[in-house]
Amino acid sequence: MELREQMCDICHKMWQLGWVAANDGNLSAKLPDGTFLATPTGISKSFITPEKLVRIDAEGNVLEGLEGYRPSSEIKMHLRCYKERDDVGAVLHAHPPTATGYAVAHFDRDRYTMIETLLAIGSVPVTPYGTPSTYEVPDAIAPYLQEHDVLLLANHGALTVGCDALTAYYRMETLELYAKISLTAHLLGGEKEISRENIDRLIGMRKNYGVTGRHPGFKRYRKEDKTDE
Repeated sequence: MELREQMCDICHKMWQLGWVAANDGNLSAKLPDGTFLATPTGISKSFITPEKLVRIDAEGNVLEGLEGYRPSSEIKMHLRCYKERDDVGAVLHAHPPTATGYAVAHFDRDRYTMIETLLAIGSVPVTPYGTPSTYEVPDAIAPYLQEHDVLLLANHGALTVGCDALTAYYRMETLELYAKISLTAHLLGGEKEISRENIDRLIGMRKNYGVTGRHPGFKRYRKEDKTDE
């Protein structure tokens, strides 16, 4: 019940922050027995309550839930994350407006400009387009999951994973704030990057801070910036 309440709290925060509208977004979390709790389809995140969450198996089959309730068709994306990464305990998908703007523009967030963001998530690539509810999306994100905890989904939104639901939520917060700051910096004349030496130093500090998850190191995705600067 504690996990159910935490997931509901996250859903409510997502709605309050304007990361989702109508029935957008979904959240899942892994249980000790290898099954998962997931938000149901067709319900606004503002209306989610503990009993509305469904428990599913690794194939997405409903094991427990209110009559007629089932997970989002995008649960395939969540289950692929768990399959690819044993360390993932929760998956969050939302449409935070500024970060999603970058996803719609196919603009990778591969600039090393913010100390906190550099430490927490590193560069964020835009994954190839995939039609929602199909296996195109899981297949599109799979190649990136070994190095990234945060992804932008082309023309769609954002995806974060974490060791638990709160960590996945925090990473989505970090992504959206980073996107807002980057956009503001662009309006003020452009982002100014941290030096490569300090980038490497900051990445090396992750262990001392106890940061969980994966980090890509220094990595570019935009074609014009494939070489180190």
